[in-house]
Amino acid sequence: MTEIRYPGDPGFETARVDRIFNRRLPGRQPAAILKATNTEDVQAGVRLARDRGWQVAVRSGGHSWAQWSIRDDALVIDLGGLREMSYDPSSFLVSVSPAIRGGLELAPFLEQHGRFFVGGHCPTVGLGGFLLQGGQGWNARGWGWAAEYVEAVDVVTADGSLVRASATENADLYWAARGAGPGFPGVVVRFHLRTLPMPGHVAHTVQAYRLDDFDEVMTWLHGMHHTVAGTVEIVALTKTDPVLSPSPVLLVTAVALVSSAAEADAALAPFRDNPALDRALLSIDAVPTTLAKERERQLADNPEGHRWAVDNAWLSGPAEKVVPAMRRAYTTLPNEKAFTIWFSMAPLRDLPDMAFSVQSEIYLASYVLWESPADDERCQAWLADAMADLAPVTVGAYLGDSDLRRRPMRVLSEPAERRYREILDVRDPDRLFTGYLA
Repeated sequence: MTEIRYPGDPGFETARVDRIFNRRLPGRQPAAILKATNTEDVQAGVRLARDRGWQVAVRSGGHSWAQWSIRDDALVIDLGGLREMSYDPSSFLVSVSPAIRGGLELAPFLEQHGRFFVGGHCPTVGLGGFLLQGGQGWNARGWGWAAEYVEAVDVVTADGSLVRASATENADLYWAARGAGPGFPGVVVRFHLRTLPMPGHVAHTVQAYRLDDFDEVMTWLHGMHHTVAGTVEIVALTKTDPVLSPSPVLLVTAVALVSSAAEADAALAPFRDNPALDRALLSIDAVPTTLAKERERQLADNPEGHRWAVDNAWLSGPAEKVVPAMRRAYTTLPNEKAFTIWFSMAPLRDLPDMAFSVQSEIYLASYVLWESPADDERCQAWLADAMADLAPVTVGAYLGDSDLRRRPMRVLSEPAERRYREILDVRDPDRLFTGYLA
């Protein structure tokens, strides 16, 4: 088995926080850290933890805001050394290790085969945590959640066995693997994913407004986004863009992932009816772009080496209630790096039977990043206040952008939570796996 590092060993502290994206690091102290290089290492680690009375925490990409994988008195199994990707042209399935980064690694790999996966927007996110939490990826409003594209998973269970889980075998684990997140009762060592053809044409519309136009623009967007073609991803965000304005601006963005320029022009036409368009600081209409360029922009918005506080809410209600509730999150950003996004899921699709089970027509998330520990209290307080304003129109939260220690929220429906508990009692009755940090 690959070497295990214990507290006090050379390299232990580096391994404790290796690949942890949020550098607002916790003081939690694992019992040991195993850097696995293959499935056999994972199996041996699970058995060792059981023998020594430890729990098991799993690290795939290290991108969770709450740092799910750093747990007191647990064996951390770090999957960063599992580096496999393979594509089957006969089935259009790609098989990947959980630490593979969706945008930086899987996307270029699939493009060589003319294929595409609905991975996450931030290119450095590892696939393991992303998929287990549901997977809010490219054009989720039209194409569905990335977890819906999981055909099977290879899982190391609580007794150290390796099993395949799919709709026809170990179906309980398959159900849980699509939404249970860090509560999943096992270690996924490989995902088998359905892919799509690469879009033949990608074009975007971008409109920038002063924050004085927030109410008018967002009320209009609230009333029309369900009418836009399902090939268009719609995101409105507030961020600081020094090229446009020294103050934060409201950006309305729409990306059409279609087959031709003519189809993109038609799909993006509704955005030409924005009532504030004549006051736009910038207006780009149906201009060709590429997914590679979009990933470059996401990398710039999500830099390494920062301290982060992130929270989110699924929103529901009429514009006259939702828009005012969002105002603080959009118009009072705490620094020049922070940003808030509004993500359309309308018209809302029915979900398949899987653990991921809470959604609404509108998703809002605020991302606050900074560098100095002196700003910790101020930035976290701003985020808490912004989320408190949203409470009257909130119906739940997305696990992938949550820190349940700070704000416990419903991330599974009540029936899904009951089913999850039943599966947990069968698959991990001793609670070997650490589960949610709450």
